[in-house]
Amino acid sequence: MTERKPVCMVEAINLALHRAMADDPDVVVLGEDVGPNGGVFRATVGLHERFGFRRVMDTPLAETLITGIAVGMAAQGLKPVAEIQFMGFIYAGMEHLVSHASRLRSRTRGRLSCPMVMRTPHGGGIHAPEHHGESTEALLAHVPGLRVVVPSSPRRAYGLLLAAIADPDPVIFLEPSRLYRSVQQVVEDDGQALPLDTCFTLREGKDLTLVSWGAALKETLEAASRLAEEGIDCEVIDVATLKPLDGDTILASVGKTGRCIIVHEAARSYGPGAEIAALVQEQLFYSLHAPVQRVTGFDCVIPYARQEMAYLPDVDSICEAGRQTMRGNDQ
Repeated sequence: MTERKPVCMVEAINLALHRAMADDPDVVVLGEDVGPNGGVFRATVGLHERFGFRRVMDTPLAETLITGIAVGMAAQGLKPVAEIQFMGFIYAGMEHLVSHASRLRSRTRGRLSCPMVMRTPHGGGIHAPEHHGESTEALLAHVPGLRVVVPSSPRRAYGLLLAAIADPDPVIFLEPSRLYRSVQQVVEDDGQALPLDTCFTLREGKDLTLVSWGAALKETLEAASRLAEEGIDCEVIDVATLKPLDGDTILASVGKTGRCIIVHEAARSYGPGAEIAALVQEQLFYSLHAPVQRVTGFDCVIPYARQEMAYLPDVDSICEAGRQTMRGNDQ
């Protein structure tokens, strides 16, 4: 029996792309340097050699063009997977995402859909230059008709990307660049998708619910382990799909623990954390033992490399928020 080797997230994404393209001839890949070069992070390595230039298309450095072409392909029955090299470059394609991709089904009263996926690296922590460490998922999650997915491990990247490609509506697939090569798991290349619109419970607990997504789950899980040594039993929820939000799983967890902290690296104001906090306050106000807290990035542009890690939530800040929350009913 052949021993399966662990793979990192970028390799799991590559496996999912290979699988989807082999299983469905309508799946095509396009973007800057995705062909023979294999993509800026090597996520598309080998696709061009296996499937040819008609299904793996290098484009000019033009994000507006990439997004518009993907919408057109999707409207005509293909299943394009478009890559934007960094999230900070996605804004040039917002016109097509907001005005066309998200509205195609409603505009045509169901006659047309837009089964496209837009992949892009997401978040900071890799010492990249400006526009390469953005966490502006709230912009996209606010748009009706767009599904926003953020994997947090190689296995979830594989399963969620397969589900995104199979989905009949547009999916924004945000890949935490800080996790691309820092975490490895054994991934079964079995073609099995994971459910979209579903949170995953990564750790069971009874005292405090920690809610996070993407790269910030690394620090969140580490904080949960440290708090456990102090006698605080944390439940950890991976949101995974920011829009539509699986509120039921979050509410069930907070209903059990009575306490909630939301962790994300995006700027604090108007972020998804505020939406989750509002949901918990509205539905569980009388069950809460302490106010909902957020541990987030700051309301500023993410700094350059030297101070980048000072911007991102760390284990210490999550642990301190946990201690404060546990003291909440005593204050």
